[in-house]
Amino acid sequence: MTSWGPELRDDGTARFRLWAPDRDRVTLEIHGGASVAMERDAEGWFSVDAEAGPGTRYRFRLDADLVVPDPASRLQSGGVHGWSVAVDHAFAWSATEWRGRPWEETVLLEVHAGTLGGFAGIRDRLAGLAAAGITAIELMPVNAFGGTRNWGYDGVLPYAVAEAYGSPAELKTLIDTAHMLGISVFLDVVYNHFGPDGNYLNAYAGAFFHKDVDTPWGGAVAVDVDTVHRFFVDNALMWLRDYRIDGLRFDAVHAIANDDFLDRMARELRASLPERQVHLVLENEKNDADRLSPERFDAQWNDDFHNVLHVLLTGETSAYYGDFADRPAERLARCLKEGFIYQGEGSANHDGTPRGKPSVHLPSTAFVAFLQNHDQVGNRAMGERLIRLTDRERLRAATALLLLGPQIPLLFMGEDEGSDSPFLFFTDFHDELADAVREGRRKEFAKFEAFADEQARERIPDPNARTTFEASVPKPGPDAGEWRALYRELLMLRQVHIVPRLKGAIGIDADVVGDAAVKARWRMADGATLTIQIDLSDAPASAFGEEGTLIHREGDRFAAWISA
Repeated sequence: MTSWGPELRDDGTARFRLWAPDRDRVTLEIHGGASVAMERDAEGWFSVDAEAGPGTRYRFRLDADLVVPDPASRLQSGGVHGWSVAVDHAFAWSATEWRGRPWEETVLLEVHAGTLGGFAGIRDRLAGLAAAGITAIELMPVNAFGGTRNWGYDGVLPYAVAEAYGSPAELKTLIDTAHMLGISVFLDVVYNHFGPDGNYLNAYAGAFFHKDVDTPWGGAVAVDVDTVHRFFVDNALMWLRDYRIDGLRFDAVHAIANDDFLDRMARELRASLPERQVHLVLENEKNDADRLSPERFDAQWNDDFHNVLHVLLTGETSAYYGDFADRPAERLARCLKEGFIYQGEGSANHDGTPRGKPSVHLPSTAFVAFLQNHDQVGNRAMGERLIRLTDRERLRAATALLLLGPQIPLLFMGEDEGSDSPFLFFTDFHDELADAVREGRRKEFAKFEAFADEQARERIPDPNARTTFEASVPKPGPDAGEWRALYRELLMLRQVHIVPRLKGAIGIDADVVGDAAVKARWRMADGATLTIQIDLSDAPASAFGEEGTLIHREGDRFAAWISA
């Protein structure tokens, strides 16, 4: 099967390829060099050999008025409408013995390269993160997008590192530094859609999409077509092999709607890197427990955990929070014991359609839990963090639950410093597209009571304004020292008491013990019992008994014990 992207050779030449089944002629243009007609085969692949080495800039001319970048470009010069750049992935790695860390040791911190000073800015923070107890960072998408700033999910060239963040070598330096400090690096990849600025695939490869299958972004990506399947699997392998990424988080796979594609990809990725500890994680609204197994995917982002705790912490019940407004303590208990809350029940947010499959048999580590992430903050109209939406005592208790519970915890950048900076939806589009994105964003929130009238929606920040991006740079909160101390203590306790017992941990029971209070127990790998009690009510009244050796207590709102 033909692979995507240029193949650099030792003799100073390269083979260039483009799948353009809708075209009869394609010409390779090399910057400062010749234009060369490419040869077409029966499957629509165009190819040609030409003199080219690392750093060569090239593009494909489809006709007199249209030139396009390589969809598998590894780097762009001049943005997503500019020249593609041939990249040699050779790199002098320092962490040559690194093979990854076991999944149960994972404590993730989700970071956005653009708001943190690019790859170099993140690299400079790594030593402090390691000292605080963070064992893994998760990079929001780093592939090329239209403009110079984007919140992460409008990428159009999945193979190309965004110029605004740094070079391929700078990304590798970040990853190598992380590995030297014992930190794993995960990457968020988007295989369910392409952004609206710079996606040229429809101009020459209409078969890349199923135009008769609607998604919020247009026709569905045709992952059942072998050539398209190869495009994404090779992309995943590039990140894992060439950049030594330790794990991938697959964005919104429910929008791909093809379980066979997911399973085939997971099997191939694992078979290709048997000597590495590679971790594969899904975002999947379907709560599909069948996808979660050692040979497929390690875990799923557990939105149910976030959503029910958000209701308990803030009292918000608009839009999708309505699915968690009724009996939230009971729902939290199910989440702690079984993983998913929705395991086949009808969901009002999904027009009553049943959602989810039974998950009680899965270990707790099959779920990634979080109180905040890019979606749950960035998808708010004003980008508020939880620290602005609830009180300090409740937030400390919920943080203790997150970090001492047996699900794999994920933090959002700035959370560990008490940041109250918003994280907004920001883009760098222009002209009609900028207008459409701005108005679409405001229309999206018309279903929320706070933005029901047009005047209220006018307050929603313009995604394309530079000030919207600048406001999203996380700054430590006024009491950052206290929050840092709390996170450091909880992560130390997790490392000592939870992680050594975590592999295979599974829920025993969970009971409602108050209006907003739950007590849950888990059987740990060594046979010990982990017990946690949390009370998020207005007036905590839960009595904490002796349940073994006390690990941590937050006043009358939280306590955790280990017993033999």
